[in-house]
Amino acid sequence: MQHIIRSCAAIAAAIMLFFAPPQVANAFPDEGLKLIVAYGAGGGTDVTARLLAKDLEATIGHPVTVENITGGGGWTGWSALANAQPDGYTIGYINVPNIYAGFLNPEMSRSENLSSFTPLMNHVTDYCVWAVSADSPFHSVADVIEAAKAEALSIAAHGFGGDDHLAIMRMERMTDASFNVIHNTSTAISLTQVLGGHVQVLGANVSEVIKLHEAGELRVIGVMAPERSKFLPDVPTFKEQGFDQVWSVSRGIAAPAGLPDDVKQILIKALKETLSSDAHRNAAEQLGLSLDIIEGEEYAKFLADTEGEVKTLMGW
Repeated sequence: MQHIIRSCAAIAAAIMLFFAPPQVANAFPDEGLKLIVAYGAGGGTDVTARLLAKDLEATIGHPVTVENITGGGGWTGWSALANAQPDGYTIGYINVPNIYAGFLNPEMSRSENLSSFTPLMNHVTDYCVWAVSADSPFHSVADVIEAAKAEALSIAAHGFGGDDHLAIMRMERMTDASFNVIHNTSTAISLTQVLGGHVQVLGANVSEVIKLHEAGELRVIGVMAPERSKFLPDVPTFKEQGFDQVWSVSRGIAAPAGLPDDVKQILIKALKETLSSDAHRNAAEQLGLSLDIIEGEEYAKFLADTEGEVKTLMGW
């Protein structure tokens, strides 16, 4: 009798196991995220990323770790992002227009391009500036241009084909000035060169120079924005000084291509919630960062349109 009871119990258990619903996978994310920055510590992208990491952690309830992967004009880090597992646990910053040179330039022969990424959301638009050391003889953009027409001036930029470099090229074409461009892997290096008197002019972004300008260590002579920056209200725009120049870097977040759509939507929702919060906006303003939220398909279109502009400018 007991044998029969045990047999019946075993059969019942087997039937229950057979008809049991499948186990549901843990909801994404159930662990921390890695946030790749393709530039060195201390620059505008790194500062932006560390602010995002701190606030995104509060939104998703898991750590967000910033990893600086430098070199190759940013493409060492972007390649790492493109080749990461497309599971949502590795995301990273892509910098526009800097990212385009690595695959549009035919000399690079790079296999990756925009289709190697899943665009998620633009975060910050940071306008370009020119700055000089406090003891420089240059007090305006016109001062720099006139000197550069007589003899090539040295100017620090952040990577070939990046926003600083493209802005310099446009000014050369507009004015017939000539510059010896010093390309660096981070703005921190460029700042050291200019402050040390080794390079005459700095090409950078608003967020990267505010504190030094306020401290009187660096003199920003022009901002490439449509109107004066609220972070540098005493500095005239290039347009105010007679040069029709508007240029910036946009820092946005992407994941590898092949990201599942449900994971993509979760990330976009978490990012939008984070970037739209009053706490994040206030912290960004303290750092001189201008938030410019563009999400999903609209962000993908922005990236494609800007790629076309860079192709035209660079002749690629």
